[in-house]
Amino acid sequence: MHPQITYVGCLRLRVRIYQLNSFINKILKDYKSNSKMKKGIHPENYRMVAFKDMSNGDVFLTKSTADTKETLDVEGVDYPLIKLEISRTSHPFYTGKSKLIDAAGRIKKLKNKYAKFKK
Repeated sequence: MHPQITYVGCLRLRVRIYQLNSFINKILKDYKSNSKMKKGIHPENYRMVAFKDMSNGDVFLTKSTADTKETLDVEGVDYPLIKLEISRTSHPFYTGKSKLIDAAGRIKKLKNKYAKFKK
C-alpha cells in the first residue's frame, strides 16, 4: 500500500527542495569566487606548429608552445616542425591495424628470449 501524499506534505517537500537549491547555489558562488586562475604561469607563445609523423609522412597543424629550429612548408606557409615517431594516423589503436615497429631490434630480442617456451 502506497502512502498518500497530502497537500501539506507536498508543500514541505517543495520548501525542502528550495532550501537545498539555495544551499547548493551559495556553495557554488563561494567556490567560484575563491577559485581564480593564477596569473603569469600559463604560456603566452601559442602558435601554429606542423607535426609530422615520421613513420608514414602525415602532417597536421595545431597550436603549440613547443620549441623547434626546423620548419616545414605547408601550402605555401612555413611552420615550425615537430617530428613524431608515431601519431593517431599510424598508431595501431587508432588505425585498427596491427603493425610492429622495430626500434633497435627490441622485438627480435624479445622473440628470441621467449622462443624456448614455444612448443
